[in-house]
Amino acid sequence: MSEHGFANSKFDWILRTGWHGKCPRCGEGHMFRSWLKIVDKCDECGLDYRFATPDDGPAFFSLCLVAPLLIGFVVWFEVAVAPPMWVHLVTSVPLMLIGCLLPLRPIKGWLVSSQYVNRAQEAGTERLWAKLEGREPGRGSSFDD
Repeated sequence: MSEHGFANSKFDWILRTGWHGKCPRCGEGHMFRSWLKIVDKCDECGLDYRFATPDDGPAFFSLCLVAPLLIGFVVWFEVAVAPPMWVHLVTSVPLMLIGCLLPLRPIKGWLVSSQYVNRAQEAGTERLWAKLEGREPGRGSSFDD
């Protein structure tokens, strides 16, 4: 497979598993136990999710991608209609909250899948990754084939 085709298949896999909250190893098991809480292990293949450290990434991406669009809409609404403040409280505030909170789970899934597929790791964590993947340190993952 060409380099471009391999990168494309990795990207497709990350999107498909991450955005749908599926295990990045098998694509079947569930990644989440609740809204944003990641399971300890995949219920299908047993992947240990200790590697998953998306930290503040989902909030950052949600705010950077969604908030500017929503703020633009709210500013336009203010300039075009000039509604009283209570109208903003019942329309703009819920729109901003929902618009920034709804994408958190798919973005978190995308980041966790990206971490797994790309073997993103901090320096010195190769042994932990090898243990999580059930392989010897220094050997590639299934996506390196």
